[in-house]
Amino acid sequence: MATDRDSVLMAAVGVLCRQPTAALDEIARAAGISRATLHRLFPGRDALVHEVAGLALRRMSAALDAAYIEQGDPVEAVRRLADAVIPDATTAAFLTGESRLFEDSEVTAAWDRMDARVTALFLRGQQSGAFRVELPAAWLSEAFFDLLAGVGWAVQEGRLAARDSTHALVELFLGGALRTSSPS
Repeated sequence: MATDRDSVLMAAVGVLCRQPTAALDEIARAAGISRATLHRLFPGRDALVHEVAGLALRRMSAALDAAYIEQGDPVEAVRRLADAVIPDATTAAFLTGESRLFEDSEVTAAWDRMDARVTALFLRGQQSGAFRVELPAAWLSEAFFDLLAGVGWAVQEGRLAARDSTHALVELFLGGALRTSSPS
């Protein structure tokens, strides 16, 4: 029986985002394979982490593409973005929490491309008057991704129902990012 690499990688995401130093045995168990099979697929921990990062980045990038964030009303684009990325909240949690990835120039470049797209969305929203201008667009992007990672951890730990995660992310984020008229 062939082992589906992406399934193994997603099982690794589930373990590593909770416990970055988890033993390979624990990752193999979570994937439903032996440690020997895991080792045949990925020659070591660094290779596994790098492959998990690659899958996470591909999934997040595809979600950005699917959300068409460069188009339409910026607030609605944020809602589409949340809908598109919530299924990958756990991968965002992994990417946010795995500090060794920031030493990898390919991973950093891919993350920077995604971040630039989301930053441009918030800048466009600021220019249209939808988002607060006193909060830098780059920080709004970082805050969005950090909240997404928080949703991933909360769902995984049972503190937030998966069915409520998109609503929770959108409402909490937009509650702080939307521009409101100041009192007279």
